[in-house]
Amino acid sequence: MPDGKPKKLTPKNEQHVRSLARAYTDLSIRALAGVAESGESEAARVSAAAQLLDRGWGKPNQPHDAHVEGELRITIRNILEGKK
Repeated sequence: MPDGKPKKLTPKNEQHVRSLARAYTDLSIRALAGVAESGESEAARVSAAAQLLDRGWGKPNQPHDAHVEGELRITIRNILEGKK
């Protein structure tokens, strides 16, 4: 990253990074639980608790409201690499 910009990950590298990060799941959950139980500030405890809830139960649905004049097109693509 000599120019200060992060390199774009290839799908293979992205999968590798994701796998490495997931190896720390148990440690991370325990760390968040520790902060939620005995963090030094109320803000830290609330933030850790929210992170735990999001991971365990998913984030709450977010309503979307838009006022658009004219045509609105939404394109959703689901690309599964290596699967046909």
